Amino acid sequence: MSLQAPKRLDELLNYRLARLLAKSSAPGIRLFEGRYGVSRREWRLVGLVAVYGAMSPSDLATLAHLDRPCVSRAITELVEKGLLVRAGVPNDGRRAQVDITRKGKKLYEVVLPQVVSINNAVLGVLNSDQLTELDKILDLLTQSAEEVVRSSPVIGEGSRHIGGLRSMPDLN
Repeated sequence: MSLQAPKRLDELLNYRLARLLAKSSAPGIRLFEGRYGVSRREWRLVGLVAVYGAMSPSDLATLAHLDRPCVSRAITELVEKGLLVRAGVPNDGRRAQVDITRKGKKLYEVVLPQVVSINNAVLGVLNSDQLTELDKILDLLTQSAEEVVRSSPVIGEGSRHIGGLRSMPDLN
């Protein structure tokens, strides 16, 4: 079987994965925001700290695959909600760590089974062989994407936060 080039945007892998993510996350988002008052991003950060323990905001941003300013704002919100605590690192006044509070642990323990149930409902259409194969495929695609990132040169100085280049290049 050969790789066939997509002919439309909606045939691209990232588009299809984004669509799957949007559809499969909707019930969870309603759960986090509607019942527990936390955004998907905040839930991700609480969950990561619950699993991996106290860490620096930079390490949390890397683990969450989010930019640092975004994580910093979310941490501030989570501290205000009493789900995370921010503390200075002993002997280094410039660094901080975030850790989960008792309330944050309780949120994680209550919400995780509900999210697992949603996850299982989505994956329930696959048999065990297909689940194993999907896991292998996702690992391979992740490795391939990491290699593409490592081998891709940076072109231009556009900032993704302002939409890339400030003006359209001449496409004529």
